[in-house]
Amino acid sequence: MSAAESKDVWPALPFAEWKETSATLHMWTQIVGKVRLALAPWTNHSWHVTLYLTARGLTTSPIPFGARLFEIRFDFVDHQLRLLTSDGGLKIIPLAPQSVAQFYRAVTGALRDLGLEVKINTTPNEVDPAIPFEKDEEHSAYDPEYANRFWRVLLQSDRVFKEFRAEFCGKCSPVHFFWGSFDLAVTRFSGRSAPQHPGGVPHLPDAVAREAYSHEVSSLGFWPGNAMMPEPIYYSYAYPAPKGFAEAKVQPAAANYHPQLKEFVLPYEAVRQAAVPDQALLDFARSTYDAASTLGDWDRAALVEIKPDLHSLGRRR
Repeated sequence: MSAAESKDVWPALPFAEWKETSATLHMWTQIVGKVRLALAPWTNHSWHVTLYLTARGLTTSPIPFGARLFEIRFDFVDHQLRLLTSDGGLKIIPLAPQSVAQFYRAVTGALRDLGLEVKINTTPNEVDPAIPFEKDEEHSAYDPEYANRFWRVLLQSDRVFKEFRAEFCGKCSPVHFFWGSFDLAVTRFSGRSAPQHPGGVPHLPDAVAREAYSHEVSSLGFWPGNAMMPEPIYYSYAYPAPKGFAEAKVQPAAANYHPQLKEFVLPYEAVRQAAVPDQALLDFARSTYDAASTLGDWDRAALVEIKPDLHSLGRRR
């Protein structure tokens, strides 16, 4: 892949250029995610609430509603929200400039039209201030170009994260999108319990945070930034952070430990500008996990994935 081709695959995502769209889209994904939260069976560490990457955007995956199933998909190519049911129902909501309140009314109306009565908690999570969806006329921007770029960054990140995930045979999360924190993440587990998390996440029950961090983890993710840190980054943290973690040497050279976030960060732009972006991101993922798992005394040998020789398996006997 040439440098020019790499830049197109990994598009520029300057936060200042799409911060209003980012804030609005964050709330839209929370509305959709909370529909899944209301109906899906609880899965450890809140894995039942997340969204997943698709070839056109993000999806809830199928959600149960009695004997029926339905799915909600963001399409960032045609810029539509599509609500589909297992009995052939379909509603389409255009993704265009509109307030969070308008979007909320459109989604709940489409669900009712499909025979899906769903009640959600309309207070956003993990943000402050938290304007209830039905009252939020403040956030209303939608730039289709930057929504598409954001999805394309998630798409490439998802692909590389899955390669990294495949190297581990212990308990590991899917690669999934958390609409509360508005980030894509994959999390590895040591298998041991962790100290109780202190909680304190804005508009998130402490019990949820404590269950999410009930076991030792090393987590890798992508986050597009916010007003306090207006730069898209890759991050990696350990909970609990073992002694010496902040001083660990990680790769690539552009990565560093952020004392306020208490995690290693790698600017997205450094990955985008790298000669081989995939390798730069994998180096970050592997080196930060190595630091967390070595300093944390994980049973590393037992957690390495041993893959079969697929070539030999395909031979005729």
